[in-house]
Amino acid sequence: MPTHVKAPRLLASAVVAVTFAMPVYAQYSGPSGIGQTTVAEILKSPVDDQDVQIQGHLLRQTGHDKFIFSDGTGEIVAEIEAKHFSGQPVDEKTKVELIGEVDTGRNRPPEIEVDSVRVVQ
Repeated sequence: MPTHVKAPRLLASAVVAVTFAMPVYAQYSGPSGIGQTTVAEILKSPVDDQDVQIQGHLLRQTGHDKFIFSDGTGEIVAEIEAKHFSGQPVDEKTKVELIGEVDTGRNRPPEIEVDSVRVVQ
């Protein structure tokens, strides 16, 4: 078969192969096994790597990935990478749900390493 006939078939095969090789991204939004907690409970008895789910507001940004979060019971630093906002606009008036884990350190108060940010209606 001539080369000019093989090229379109080869290109079509490559497109199909790449399409099926691409990862599929999904975001689960159903019930979670992680219990709802409060900032006060986290600060009272922090457990490193404890899974947490909390709702409240991001009051202000204090660093590149650092935010002050409050749920009305206290304030805690939340470390949130830009990718976890998923393009959702969030300000200090936006109620959000954070899912992540507690990160304790020797010379600083506990923080939350956030894995997921969801705007709560």
